[in-house]
Amino acid sequence: MKRIVFTSLSTILLCLLPILGAAAPLVAKVNVSSQTMTVLYNGEVAYRWPVSTARKGKWTPRGAWSAKWLSRHHKSSLYNNAPMPFAIFFNGNYAIHGTNQINRLGRPASAGCVRLHPDHAARLFELTQRVGKQNMRVVIEN
Repeated sequence: MKRIVFTSLSTILLCLLPILGAAAPLVAKVNVSSQTMTVLYNGEVAYRWPVSTARKGKWTPRGAWSAKWLSRHHKSSLYNNAPMPFAIFFNGNYAIHGTNQINRLGRPASAGCVRLHPDHAARLFELTQRVGKQNMRVVIEN
């Protein structure tokens, strides 16, 4: 009986994660299908930006997370010191960060991270610092 209740509650919680994530003061909602990010600040749409998520053969995780740590001048330890300015890490090695390949925004191009124009990444980074990383949610869908 306990197992059935636990399984049922877990399923309900997984379904509600994107909705619960939207309750934070700052939400970066990524739609993989449209390669866009909608930034909600205090419940209002503040920005809509093109992004690049995982290219063919790679994966961008789906779900909802709080920001875990920030790195203004990050360089990738996995991909030849590739620049990752204004990185907001949310799930292990996965981050939202700026890119120098702005001509590829709007279509899949990354190894799994969510890439943004550096100006947009700087703005999101600053907002995250303002509200605190515990109050910033990353929601990735589709």
